[in-house]
Amino acid sequence: MEVSVSDDEDDQLILLVCTNPTPTPDPYHNHPIEEFLTDIILSDLSTFLNFHTIKLHAHRNRLIHHSLYFRGLLSGSFSESCLGSITINWNLPVFMQILKHIYGCSLDITSQNVLPLYEGALYFGVDTLIVKCEDWFSEVFSRNEFPSTQIQTEDLIQIWKFASDHASDFILHLCIGYLARNFMWAKKNNFFREVPYNLLLSSVKHPHLTVDSEMHLSDALLLWLESNMENLERRSEAEDNYNGILKQIHVELLPLWFAAGKRNSFYFRQLAEESLGSIFRALNILPIGSLDISGYSDLQHLRIRVTEYSKKIDLSNCPQITSAILLLSLIPESYLTDPMQRKIIEQFFNNSGHPIQEKYEFPQKLLETFIFEAVQEVDISKCRRLLIEHAVNCFSQSFPSLRILKAAYLLNIRTTGFLQLLEKCSLVNEVDLTVDVTPLIPASVTILSSSPVVIPLVPEKTPSLKYKAVETMSFHESRPQISYVTKLSLEGRTDVSDLSLQYISKFCVSLCHLNIKGCICVTDIGISDLIHRCNKLNSIVVCDTSFGINSVQALCSAISDGGNFPSLHSVVSNLQALHMGGCIGISELSLQELMSQTQVLKNLCLRGTYLVDQALFNFKGSSLEMLDVSDTKISEAALSFVIHGNPSLKSLKARGCKNLLKGDSSIEKREPSFSSLHEELHAELGKKSRLEEIEFGWGFSSFSLSALEPALTSLKTINVGLGGMLGEDALRQLPAICPLLETIILHFQVMSDIIVRKLVTSLMNLQVLVLCYCFGDISISSFKLPMQNLRKLRLERVTPWMTNDDLVILSQNCRNLVELSLLGCPLLNSDSQQIISRAWPGLVSMHLELSSSGHEKFYRI
Repeated sequence: MEVSVSDDEDDQLILLVCTNPTPTPDPYHNHPIEEFLTDIILSDLSTFLNFHTIKLHAHRNRLIHHSLYFRGLLSGSFSESCLGSITINWNLPVFMQILKHIYGCSLDITSQNVLPLYEGALYFGVDTLIVKCEDWFSEVFSRNEFPSTQIQTEDLIQIWKFASDHASDFILHLCIGYLARNFMWAKKNNFFREVPYNLLLSSVKHPHLTVDSEMHLSDALLLWLESNMENLERRSEAEDNYNGILKQIHVELLPLWFAAGKRNSFYFRQLAEESLGSIFRALNILPIGSLDISGYSDLQHLRIRVTEYSKKIDLSNCPQITSAILLLSLIPESYLTDPMQRKIIEQFFNNSGHPIQEKYEFPQKLLETFIFEAVQEVDISKCRRLLIEHAVNCFSQSFPSLRILKAAYLLNIRTTGFLQLLEKCSLVNEVDLTVDVTPLIPASVTILSSSPVVIPLVPEKTPSLKYKAVETMSFHESRPQISYVTKLSLEGRTDVSDLSLQYISKFCVSLCHLNIKGCICVTDIGISDLIHRCNKLNSIVVCDTSFGINSVQALCSAISDGGNFPSLHSVVSNLQALHMGGCIGISELSLQELMSQTQVLKNLCLRGTYLVDQALFNFKGSSLEMLDVSDTKISEAALSFVIHGNPSLKSLKARGCKNLLKGDSSIEKREPSFSSLHEELHAELGKKSRLEEIEFGWGFSSFSLSALEPALTSLKTINVGLGGMLGEDALRQLPAICPLLETIILHFQVMSDIIVRKLVTSLMNLQVLVLCYCFGDISISSFKLPMQNLRKLRLERVTPWMTNDDLVILSQNCRNLVELSLLGCPLLNSDSQQIISRAWPGLVSMHLELSSSGHEKFYRI
């Protein structure tokens, strides 16, 4: 680096006596040194910055030309203008950087030095450095990457405070816009609680506020309020302050369960009631989708937040969302004030969702909609009033970069018809059409053939019509357009047939992941045909289906890779995930052949199959992270063999395996090292694995827990079923052995108040507690401790003493439950339902046994 001083040869020198306000502890560096500035800036500054005072010979005219401070001081009427030296009291490292800039040296600005440099540039009036710093702010704050790696939340807070102290509106506006665009990132940071009130309020009012959903915004604001209420209360306008923030939430667009659950919130109670009123008003109007917008003076609160920076839109669990609300969110705001355009919008609000589509025209052709290039994911799960035809049409027009579409738990659509509609969204590569598989009981008969169910048309005049399913069209009539879909989840969908699988195999030629768990209408032949056609599959979930011998043969059959030098391989040899739990159509020999060809499997579920030891001894893989062999006949020898070869195992499920108690195997021992079976299994797990989830039953004891202790330090879920017996001492030690536990499920264990209190007080991350058919003395005192993190609680056949009064105590200490199950509580009466509804208005699942009739009531949202 060279500094040009040719223009300074005739310039008069002036001595700058630079003193660091912070004294140095080293006596040697307390003595001043004297240097020429042109010499010192070319050397290593670190050797000089330790001195308390440095005397620098600088060029007078250069300082006057580049600095307003020196211009006024040296060329004005100040007495210093006639002196040969000037004293500067400033942070020495920062002032030296400013002088380097004045002398034309390059300056590297970072998030660590920008504020001191900017402050110094403002003080000394170095305009070129001010511009350089502001250019840095503009560049960093406006980058498209999410978020900028140079600006963290703590940096943002510091910059905001600096800009407030120096009245820099330029930087203040940059901070507001940055937080608004990167709100989803910032809310996850620990420093979010420290964001200043004015910055937070301005960002949530900003037109570029980008959040996945109103629920995410609400959670973030409630978290901030809980951490800052003490500071707000010091102001006279405390209530107005937190109300001012919360009123920015579009409460009309909150998920129903979330709004109901916040009715007991101190800060959110009033808004929760407003939200519920709006949601119920929308849900009670027929036909589906219609909404009287005349009651809304501000239509802005009905608009979903979509900005040019939005990557994900989450509308899940919002039954009030309609095609009209979706369209309203994609049109310019100016339409809301234009009488003609507003009339079109109002007409669509009143007609949207009508079952006979010919009755009205979808106004997207009449209204110009914005295009949001950044949107890649949309979740409309449980939006049952949203007409899928309209939704997909909007997505195809406004979200051209859409990659992921989730439409789970919607019964008003048909799988093949939906996929046909999806041809308009050509770039979508992940689709989720999951429905609840819980009510399904796997068929005890083999389905030999299947075909799509014909849905009769409902007469137009039927007043009770709630919605109309997307009809399945015959794909023979029109060739399906080739799709980019690589991941498809159809879990629990009973409308999926062999014909549906044929369409999928032709439509989704690049399919890599398929989930048809619980699709009881597909046949083994239909599944095998799809496997033959979709040879790029690397993940298959076929639990509780007719998956059988034909499908196994399809997985094991040799196929060509189609390259210039074709080689033969099987589909199963490339599989990373294979879940076939409950598939009883697979023979023992088929399983053995299947396991012999697995090489790269990471997830394997064989629950409830005819799995025997020989099949596991044939297993070739070494990359397993999840293994489920629950309810099978495998022995400890076979299980130890697999664990020995898969050191990356994180999840092991082996409940209901009675043969784990036996001392020998019916299969000839393959390795002499497996002689001491029980000890060997524990040893293999203890020294090789770092488990996060375990499920055991038969043979699992306090000795097992102690032997596995090295492998359980990161455990998050433990499930002990029938046949397992931990004992009181082991259960007391559980928090010490597994401090990160989030889920505890115990069946047929001996429990006591001391154990329960130990678990809930020691495990700070505990979110799920399930006690089923447990013995011992448990009383209400076990639940008199606050358990605010607990989200799911199941007490089944363990609290026969529970009364309505006990239920009130339970509700006071477990305020945040979303799932509750109380079985075997004969002293509870019908009043308990009212207690539950008031205490936990946000429950999404409740299983309650009433004493009056002996019947159970089960509710799931």
